[in-house]
Amino acid sequence: MAIFGLAFSMGVVAGLRAMTAAAALSWAARAGLLELRHTWLEFLGHAATPWILAALAIAELVRDQMPSTPSRRAPAPFGARLVVGAVAGAALGSLVRRWSGGMLVGVAGAVVGTLGGHAARAHLSSALGRDRPAALVEDAVAVAGASLIIAALT
Repeated sequence: MAIFGLAFSMGVVAGLRAMTAAAALSWAARAGLLELRHTWLEFLGHAATPWILAALAIAELVRDQMPSTPSRRAPAPFGARLVVGAVAGAALGSLVRRWSGGMLVGVAGAVVGTLGGHAARAHLSSALGRDRPAALVEDAVAVAGASLIIAALT
């Protein structure tokens, strides 16, 4: 199903930038593109949630530029990406009443995004001789990817 492709893709975005995926889903829920009322994910569509998650997404984009930021492959950041991937997959899977399937592909996408994003950024950083441009490219891919996935829901 196409929705599982979107769930996997949003998991990839979560692997790149967890809060970008969360914020995009929250805005989609708030706009009515994801019907999450009366579910355990209803909080994503509450009035304040998109704003809070957007602020966290911006903070994540800024924090990622700092040399003291821990590796995304460390247990806590990796775990956070898996959780957001699972929630993203569940939210998108809910569109076809396949929560658990959506969760599974969301987590798989988060693993691919985390490990693949790390490898791609390392390769691009090496090619460019600096990390910041590679990080900005990764930021742009995450934001554009999340935007395209949400646009596909309309």
